[in-house]
Order: sequence, then C-alpha cells, then structure tokens
Amino acid sequence: MKCFLTTVSLSLLFFFNLYAQKNPVINGWYADPEGIKYGDTYWIFPTYSAAYNDQVFFDAFSSKDLISWEKHHDILDTSAIKWARRAMWAPAVLQKGNKYYFFFSANDVHKGEVGGIGVAVADKPEGPYKDLLGKSLINEIAGGAQPIDQYVFKDRDGSYYMYYGGWGHCNVVKLKDDFSGIVPFPDGKLYKEITPEGYVEGPYMLYRNGYYYFMWSEGGWGGPDYKVAYAMSRSPLGPFKRMATVLQQDPNVATGAGHHSVIHSVNDDKYYMVYHRRPLGETSANHRVVCVDQMHFDKEGHILPVKMTK
Repeated sequence: MKCFLTTVSLSLLFFFNLYAQKNPVINGWYADPEGIKYGDTYWIFPTYSAAYNDQVFFDAFSSKDLISWEKHHDILDTSAIKWARRAMWAPAVLQKGNKYYFFFSANDVHKGEVGGIGVAVADKPEGPYKDLLGKSLINEIAGGAQPIDQYVFKDRDGSYYMYYGGWGHCNVVKLKDDFSGIVPFPDGKLYKEITPEGYVEGPYMLYRNGYYYFMWSEGGWGGPDYKVAYAMSRSPLGPFKRMATVLQQDPNVATGAGHHSVIHSVNDDKYYMVYHRRPLGETSANHRVVCVDQMHFDKEGHILPVKMTK
C-alpha cells in the first residue's frame, strides 16, 4: 500500500508541476533575457524594463526545474561600473574557469559619448560582479553598429566571438582570451559586419550538428511586430542568409515577442527559447515580461516556429 501511495503521490506531483508551469516565468517587467544552464541550475539574466534613467541595475533569477525561480536582486549596478550612468541592458553571460563573466551595454551610447559594451566578473553566477576593465570594452561605432546587444559565443576551437549591434547593423569581433579587448582577424580587421536581411538588433549564436544558427530580432522593440528570425551557416562568420521567422506575436497570447536567447539542456538534449513579450492589451513600450517555450528542429535541422504558450 505504501508503494502504491508513493506512486500516486509522485504522479500527482508530476501533474501539479506540469500544471504549475506558466508564462511569464518571473514576476515583474523585464526584457532581453540571457538564459544559461550552469551545472544543474537554470539561470536568467534580464534587463530591468523601465525608462533609461531607471535602468541602472541588473537582477538575476535561478531555478532547478524551470518552474520555481529565485530572485537575486541587484547583482550589478552603476555603483560598480563608474563609467555607466543609465540604460544598462542586454546581459550576455558565460563561465570560464572558476570565474563568471557578465557582458552588458550601457548609456545608449552615440558618437562622441562614453558608454557601449562593458564586462564584469564574479566568483558566483549571482555575483556580486565588479568591473573587469574600468572602462568599456567597445565604445566606438564601427560600420554603423551601435555597440549594444552583445552575445558572446565560444566556438569549438576555444575562440570567443562577440556578436553585437543596433541601428540595423551587426558586427562580430574576436575577443582576447582574458576578455580585456579584441584581436584582429587574419585579414587584419578588428570588426566584421555580418548583417543579414531584416536585422535590427539582439543577435544570438547557437551551434548544433555542424551548423551555426545565427538569430536576431526584427521590427520595433516598442511595438507589436517585434520578432525573431534566423540563418544557418557552416562558419561562425557566415555568410548568413535569412531563412525564416521563428518567433512572432500571437493575437491569442501576446505581442512584441523578441530579443531572445536559448538554453540547451545537454542531459536531455532539449532547447528552450527564453524571450520577452508584451501582454495583450498593453501599449507601454516597457511593459515586457520574460517567458520560456521549448524550441524544436525538423529532420533537416531547420528551426520550427516556436509556439508561445501561457
């Protein structure tokens, strides 16, 4: 009887947890989520979605099961980044050795201004993080790309590439091993523009089964038509030709769906798209919430359209 009750209890717990999964996955106005799995723990590092002058800190969220999330408040703010004064957004995170690195954009920089892409470091995913360089990693506007919305990708040969760019242009740079700067490509150039058709911002790179999946956001971030598209290549440097839209608004669920990342759970080989969207009926540009939905591939390796769920 005890064994039977245990089985029934576990079954009820499974169905309860299945039912408990909901979107948005975290409370509050957040956007531009970077999702990653460190060990057995899922992490989400989002932008605090507010007016630029109020975007002066970052929170993080952790979970063992993608259902219950613990909030880690103020893991990095302008008190630790002396050159940043506002508009801190779009985290990109990774672990190297025993350190955790947190890349971010600050100040909504324009030509002649101080800001751009910075990097901070900590001993734990939840911080506290401190400024690695004491200045921005990239401040200049190269090839028309505003230095924002960075994503750092580790290739199979150990190289680290950073994809970034706003204003409809995307660049890729190769990072030094200690993330203290960038190094030139074999042709001597520091910046390579790889902008695909339709690109606006929010680049992301994923490697799977011999292909590099380059993904990005299109449309206006403050409107309902924000969406995610992708391309495939055999090289991390492209060329990248737009293939299809993989995430977009659903009149029955939400609008403004975009600026995503992907968590790959290696143990069960599942892929989860982490993104922000705008609840139905909301018109405030900053009313954005973070959601997670599973991402699937067809037999040829193409990404299937992601279905937004509640």
